[in-house]
Amino acid sequence: MVRRLAFAAPGKLTTPTGGYVYDRRIVAGLRAQGWRVETLELGDGFPFPSAPTRALACARLVALPADRPIVIDGLALGALPEAATRLGASRRLIALVHHPLALESGLSPGEAEALRVSERRALACARRVIVTSLFIARLLVADYGVPADRVAIVRPGNDRAARASAGAGGPLALLAVGAVVRRKGYDVLLAALARLLDLPWRLTIVGDLGRDAEAVARLHADIARYDLADRVRVAGVVPAKRLSALYAGADIFVLASRFEGYGMAFAEAIAHGAPIVGTTAGAIPETTPPGAGLLAPPDDVGAFSAAVRRLIENPAERRRRAAAARAGAAALPTWEQSAALFARAIENSA
Repeated sequence: MVRRLAFAAPGKLTTPTGGYVYDRRIVAGLRAQGWRVETLELGDGFPFPSAPTRALACARLVALPADRPIVIDGLALGALPEAATRLGASRRLIALVHHPLALESGLSPGEAEALRVSERRALACARRVIVTSLFIARLLVADYGVPADRVAIVRPGNDRAARASAGAGGPLALLAVGAVVRRKGYDVLLAALARLLDLPWRLTIVGDLGRDAEAVARLHADIARYDLADRVRVAGVVPAKRLSALYAGADIFVLASRFEGYGMAFAEAIAHGAPIVGTTAGAIPETTPPGAGLLAPPDDVGAFSAAVRRLIENPAERRRRAAAARAGAAALPTWEQSAALFARAIENSA
């Protein structure tokens, strides 16, 4: 029996962010298992699409064959409650939620509430809601009214990775990976590192520079304001092999996120055995293995700076936390395992 599936997402699946990487890898994994997956791009501008984009997205979704399940990435689904209502009445609608739309940083209170109401309406129409962490599962049950028995947790997978290698003298290599948007907390990271100019370190920032012009401008302004041009390199998006090499060469992974629904960059750093300095926001404590990192409260520049200082100044602690990361990496799922769980969640939506 041929298993068919429609997988819809906003924009292009090639977009270089963690959510789209998850979507691409799951689609590839399902196809490897024999599923025939039709991908559908719903247009740009989500979660605030223009009226024409919204209308076209709805038309494309309702035109899909009625005999197959439809997975819709939450970045689009949460903004399309009308389409969700139509599809949910007669189709096997499956929502994929990386993190609730209302929890994106930089929204006004009115925008956040509108998105919360819209996403709650849309999720009520889904037969199954797939999430990437236990944290998001609990959040949707508690705050969005999603019945617990409709929720399936499918964590992102990981590839086998080279172990991070400690630097052989010279400045320590710090690595931050994530799209340059307000939620990733680059302003906090740079303010924290500006307090550590007495220590030997260099930072490489890898991430999409095309999603938030204001955040990118703030990043470059902070580099200039703190006189960090000779210490911070903004690499933008880099090829996968280059990114893997950066992870493998990192002494410490650092990211001051204000919220993460899972934290794929944290998991990738762990897979390479790099010690972590992060925050307690969202699912980061769940993603970070015990002993592998130091987590500060979000937006706490002083605490984040102190954590980085502690690891830079204490090579033995860096080694212990790197060992804990390597041990935790063994428990991370592979992409094949994640795709198998995703397939099971689809099948259980019947």
